[in-house]
Amino acid sequence: MSSIADNIGTVTRRIQKATLRAGRKAGSVHLLAVSKKQSADALRTAYDAGQRAFGESYVQEALDKIDALADLKDIEWHFIGPIQSNKTRQIAEAFDWVHSVDRVKIAQRLDDQRNRALPPLNICLQVNINNEDSKSGCSLEDLTELADAIEEMPNLSLRGLMAIPDPDQPEAELRSSFRKLSNALKKLRQEAPASGPLDTLSMGMSGDLEMAIEEGSTWVRVGTALFGPR
Repeated sequence: MSSIADNIGTVTRRIQKATLRAGRKAGSVHLLAVSKKQSADALRTAYDAGQRAFGESYVQEALDKIDALADLKDIEWHFIGPIQSNKTRQIAEAFDWVHSVDRVKIAQRLDDQRNRALPPLNICLQVNINNEDSKSGCSLEDLTELADAIEEMPNLSLRGLMAIPDPDQPEAELRSSFRKLSNALKKLRQEAPASGPLDTLSMGMSGDLEMAIEEGSTWVRVGTALFGPR
């Protein structure tokens, strides 16, 4: 059985090769370890192997791990799950990034509740790229309005977009979904004032990260290929 450290090495090499094949700058794609339902010890093992960014979806579980790993000063915490209004204060106080903002109400609460002593909270807008009833996310049509609202929120830095395309689509349709998100970010750069650099596309997982990188991803969210099946 391969170790977490071996798996990180394997996935990192996949990212590097895909980045090179796509003609993109080395280091322009980052690995986000999807660590929900993994133990703090597993995260510490990944950290010891060089991984720094971890993605969590459940607030209380994440807070327990953040507390257990508080000695790891350069660890970076990303919230990637659906956001409940009653959890925004904890997210605003504990995380460095939030990839799943999909409405103004949530953004405003994160802005209001972010500790002013902390840097602005990095935000990605989640897009329901395939208009699935079961998925969170705003529509492509609502992106500019949401981005405009966040521009007025001083404690948030709008970094880009996130999507979770239907992984069961045919390959051509999955690629089209990634391309739609990439084109939406380009359009947003042209249309909306930015409270951040708009440099981020959070898309691609264990099975499709190469395709996502070819279409412009800057963060690939990988869990199973690092930690094994949950």
